[in-house]
Amino acid sequence: MITSTGENAAIASEYTAPVTTKDKSVLGKDDFMTLLLVELQHQDPTEPTDTATILTQTSQLASLESAENTNTSLSSLSATLGASQEFSSIAAIGKMANLGSDSIAHNEGSSSTFEIYFPQAIEQGSVSITDTNGNVVKTLNLEASSAGVYQFTWDGTDNAGNILDSAIYAVSSNYTDPDGQAQTTKLGTYPIESIKFDDGKALAKVGSSYVPIESIAEIF
Repeated sequence: MITSTGENAAIASEYTAPVTTKDKSVLGKDDFMTLLLVELQHQDPTEPTDTATILTQTSQLASLESAENTNTSLSSLSATLGASQEFSSIAAIGKMANLGSDSIAHNEGSSSTFEIYFPQAIEQGSVSITDTNGNVVKTLNLEASSAGVYQFTWDGTDNAGNILDSAIYAVSSNYTDPDGQAQTTKLGTYPIESIKFDDGKALAKVGSSYVPIESIAEIF
């Protein structure tokens, strides 16, 4: 619909631009300049403000402006560094992450679930669970599978069926690939599949979980 000039004027008269209220609890450099000019205008002609005082006030004004400029520069630098960190995190996708531990904390009488990454396809092999003395307490047999991350559940018993105590146990695997080559892998090393950001923190997907990227011991 096309409106007439009179209608446009009526519409314009009814519109009121939003009023922006300045925060009067904070003084900026413009406020200090205004105060300085007002002081100079109303000083006693018989006792004018001495030159040293004026220079001091001017210096304070310059210091305020310098501080504001510094804060602006630091904010800009912080934003740039944040963007750079995000780019570095995204660049980790496709690389390998070492979480810094090949062990699980097992509680007596319960089952423990863990994941292992196999870089090559599996023809045959086993997963070994070892105590702190280096003794293999449980062996889990592997079936022929393609390369990837696989989840295992250990019932907390040894090879004789005895319930083991709560302790830290290391997890590793020895297997052969379809070409008959011997391969080894262990808990705690996974490919980084993706990166997501939560409240400004970068989280890397390793296996089926997301972990803070700063908790990764090594990326290679």
